[in-house]
Amino acid sequence: MFYAGYATSLLGSAMSTVALTFAVLGSGGSPAELGFVFAADVVPQVLVMIGGGVLADRVGRRVVMLTTDTSRLAVQATLAAALLAGRPPIWLFVLLAALLGTGEGFFNPALGGLRAEIAPAGKLPDANALLSVAQSATGVAGPALAGILIAVTSPAVVIALDAASFGVSILSLAFLTVPMARPPSQSPWRDLADGWAQFRAQTWLWLTTVQFALFNLFTWAPYLLLGPIMARGYLGGARAWGIVMSAYAAGSVLAGVALVGRRPRRLLTVAVIGTFGFPLPCLMLGLREPLFLVAAAALAGGAGSSVFSTFWSTTMQQRVAPDMLGRATAFSLTGAYALGSLGYAIIGPVAALVGPARLLLFGAGYATLSSTLVLATPAVRSVRWQAPAPLPVPASRAAPPPAAAPAGHQAAE
Repeated sequence: MFYAGYATSLLGSAMSTVALTFAVLGSGGSPAELGFVFAADVVPQVLVMIGGGVLADRVGRRVVMLTTDTSRLAVQATLAAALLAGRPPIWLFVLLAALLGTGEGFFNPALGGLRAEIAPAGKLPDANALLSVAQSATGVAGPALAGILIAVTSPAVVIALDAASFGVSILSLAFLTVPMARPPSQSPWRDLADGWAQFRAQTWLWLTTVQFALFNLFTWAPYLLLGPIMARGYLGGARAWGIVMSAYAAGSVLAGVALVGRRPRRLLTVAVIGTFGFPLPCLMLGLREPLFLVAAAALAGGAGSSVFSTFWSTTMQQRVAPDMLGRATAFSLTGAYALGSLGYAIIGPVAALVGPARLLLFGAGYATLSSTLVLATPAVRSVRWQAPAPLPVPASRAAPPPAAAPAGHQAAE
């Protein structure tokens, strides 16, 4: 039930992003003002995420997720009502986007810890793979469905549906049974320090966080911003870019389904191998290759993202103390996304100086080099799959104890 509710919420959010764009522009906003609205959604996420991780570990992941989904339902319902009433001012879009992003910043660390609470230890890779499938599938279906609904109704209706999707998520969380959080025994600052110590002690964790902090700055942000420009310049425009993005999502979905039931012994090594798919779309665009090669590269990149996400998350759930998963997730997400957010502000001017193609090729080179270096690190290659301990056999079904060995003889081992 949780999976269905979460997937519904993801679909609503994917639809809402498209609707928000048309709502801002339809209310007289300029492209620059649209950028302010999007920035207002992202920046609070980065600022509150670490505090969100501490809160989730202190009061319970389910409680935090219920609270944030309720607040996001209210935010989206308010925006939908304002759009139905007229043309809201830009400051209202910015304010509501900031509140929505704040909720997202609290929700994601809690989700990182909740997965380990609701999935059996032996099924964690499957749960992570299926969550990746939901994220990728809704990432494709949401914008397409939003486009159809906006054409026949309005952005306000789509945003209202997003509010309703949070209601579905709230219901799924309300019926979820999880262990009660232990009452806090120390201050939030002590919890924060303990979480940082746990994060710092896991070499593989902070190493991959640094890798992705620079990856989001040098590779992924340029790909998302310059990819559409390259598509318009030589691939045929928006339709071609839509094919590329759909191929990326399709690769992630297919790989996620294929990973169900897989238990590689060196799961973190396999995860990092998956990151070698990330530079391929940048490389094909930078070399100005035809559409079918760019789409094939995006398909491989999407598959690699699913492999990495599935087995990296499993490693986190097996290697980090359960009561610190929220904090460890928060430190990792904050580190990985902070520089990427900065990248959106500087990529345009840099691309104007060196050219989009060269910047994309640089991003592909960095991603390949960083994956190679991380893969060669003993702290990564030494991580193994930890098979869960077998469940205890009830006393009524346990085999009778063996007969004692005769005196003077030892039982064979």
